[in-house]
Amino acid sequence: MRVYLKTLGCRLNEAELETWSRGFQALGHGLTRELEHADLVVVNTCAVTGEAVRKSRKLIRRAQRANPRAKLVVSGCYASLDPTDTAGIDLVVDNRDKDRLVEIATKRLDLHAMPEMATEPGESPLLAQGRQRAFVKVQDGCRYRCSFCIVTVARGEERSRPVCDILDEINRLHAEGVQEAVLTGVHIGGYGSDLGTDLHHLIRAILARTEIPRIRLGSVEPWDLPENFWSLFENRRLMPHLHLPLQSGADSVLRRMARRCATADFSRLIEQARLEVPDFNVTTDIIVGFPGETDDEWRQTLDFVERTGFGQLHIFTYSPRPGTRAAGLPGQVDRETKKARSQELHALGQRLKTANMEACVGRRFPVLIEGKPLTGKDGREIWGGYTPNFLRAAVSAPAGLELENSIREVRLERVADAGERIMATLV
Repeated sequence: MRVYLKTLGCRLNEAELETWSRGFQALGHGLTRELEHADLVVVNTCAVTGEAVRKSRKLIRRAQRANPRAKLVVSGCYASLDPTDTAGIDLVVDNRDKDRLVEIATKRLDLHAMPEMATEPGESPLLAQGRQRAFVKVQDGCRYRCSFCIVTVARGEERSRPVCDILDEINRLHAEGVQEAVLTGVHIGGYGSDLGTDLHHLIRAILARTEIPRIRLGSVEPWDLPENFWSLFENRRLMPHLHLPLQSGADSVLRRMARRCATADFSRLIEQARLEVPDFNVTTDIIVGFPGETDDEWRQTLDFVERTGFGQLHIFTYSPRPGTRAAGLPGQVDRETKKARSQELHALGQRLKTANMEACVGRRFPVLIEGKPLTGKDGREIWGGYTPNFLRAAVSAPAGLELENSIREVRLERVADAGERIMATLV
């Protein structure tokens, strides 16, 4: 069968999609990028915001219209929160069972198949799609209940993968040619709470028992970093970048959000990271217009964001999510106020991102080269990639070099495209 896979939302959803792609191919099914040509369509939905729910519904309807003959499997947070919305859907796989989605779909939809042809051991479905980076799911679920978050309700309790399974997956990916593994989960900092271990132990094991050149962490809650965490970065294979969700720079708002980290704690954490980890870059999430957010609280957020100097901001405009405590809080902020605050924060975030890039101009960094090159005006080729501290680089190199999926040292020359990337030359 030809399988079309599509996901919305977080890196964890992407990691799950990659796992499913390998699972379907191991059973002899092929992947297709054309929805209309698929025999089976699998959609991994998202529900983090009202807009994500809208997009999830739209994607499901599009799949039904574009290819009504294909069998349709839906999973993810939206599907798990509203499993009754199944019109035209052949199978809904709850988040609690999505690690077994390929197995469940095979049995329930009778998808048994024999391989059409033999493949070489380790043939890479990721590289066939031009991928140099893979997302590796290490855990699911969350023990905390931030008042705005529906994802923890949809994902359920914490469940960690055994260390040996994660090591096997990373080693397999590396053998297929993948150069960078990104550890993902709903609550990575809680890894091992159900196994008698922790994130520090997991990363130590990965550094000791794999040889993949680059390891990154996905989003990590700032209150859950284990003791001696920063010492892990002494191994340069662990990339000096963390996405630490702040959500607000006002302690009063953080309390209404039921967050477990005050701004003073966050500042001390970032200060320690920058002291101990060379070239450390921190990015974050900010929610705009949380219920009851006053002008003074908003000003506190802007001031804290600027003082901290984040390398990049992910900005979310608050929307009530049924089933969360925040949806019933008084003082819902009007749409125009949220729009104005979002625009103000976007402008600040772009300025901080540009300043972070400019501070690195003139220095050398190794860059993982991704994708295919474009031809510049001078006849040289322009390749894309990221530095260890997650700066997007456009690398100029002589034409004809095969650089894709290699790690090359570059010199950062200047910030371009309004701070979206930094121009670099191959050393």
